[in-house]
Amino acid sequence: MTIRVLLVDDQELVRTGFSMVLDAQPGIEIVGEAADGRAALEVLRATTADVVLMDVRMPRMDGIEATRHICATPDGPKVIILTTFDLDEYAFSALKAGAAGFLLKDAGPKQLIEAIHAVSSGDSVVAPSTTRRLIDRFVQHVPDEDPQEDSALESLTVRELEVLKLVARGLSNAELAARLYVSEATVKTHVGRILAKLGLRDRVQVVVFAYETGLIRSGQNGNAK
Repeated sequence: MTIRVLLVDDQELVRTGFSMVLDAQPGIEIVGEAADGRAALEVLRATTADVVLMDVRMPRMDGIEATRHICATPDGPKVIILTTFDLDEYAFSALKAGAAGFLLKDAGPKQLIEAIHAVSSGDSVVAPSTTRRLIDRFVQHVPDEDPQEDSALESLTVRELEVLKLVARGLSNAELAARLYVSEATVKTHVGRILAKLGLRDRVQVVVFAYETGLIRSGQNGNAK
C-alpha cells in the first residue's frame, strides 16, 4: 500500500530536501506541499493524505493550530511534527493538539522513513530515544505539582497502570514485551485498553497524560526501575 504524504514547511529548500528523500522510496508518494498551516488545510480539502510532515513555526497559521484542525477531522491524516530542538518550544503543545509524533529536522533519512511507516500503521511511536530526550526538554511547560486525581486512572488494572508508565517513559512495544516478559501482541492489547479507558488518541497522548497527572516526572526514562 502506498503512503500518501503532504509536506508542510515555509522553507522551500526544506520541502525540496524531504521530497527528494521520500520520492526515492518505494511505497511513499508525495501528494502535495504547503508553505503554511492554512495552505495545508486547503490542500487537504482537495487531496487525500495519510501522513502530514508539519513544521511548527510558519506564517499565517502555525503548525500547532493546523495540527489541531487536522486531528479534529474524523479519519484525518496522521501528523508528524518537525522541530528544531534548540529553538522550538511548541512541540509539546502540538502533541497535545493530536500530533502522532515528532522528529528533529536534522533526522536522517532512515529515521524519517521509519517514522512515516510507523505512524501510518497506527503505532504512533516515533523514535523512543528521541521521545525521551524531547519530553524532558518540553516537560518544563507542565506545572511541577503533586499528581492530579483522575478518576479514569481508577479504571486501569495494576498491569495496565504499569504499562502506561512504561509507555510514557518512551519504551517501544518490543522493549515493553521484553521488560514484562510478554508478547508484543499482549502489549498492543494492553495499550489499546489503556487508550480506550482514558479516552486518548494514541501513545503520544499517553505521554502527555502521564506528565500532566504527575505519574511521570522529568528525568525519568526507559531505564528507570
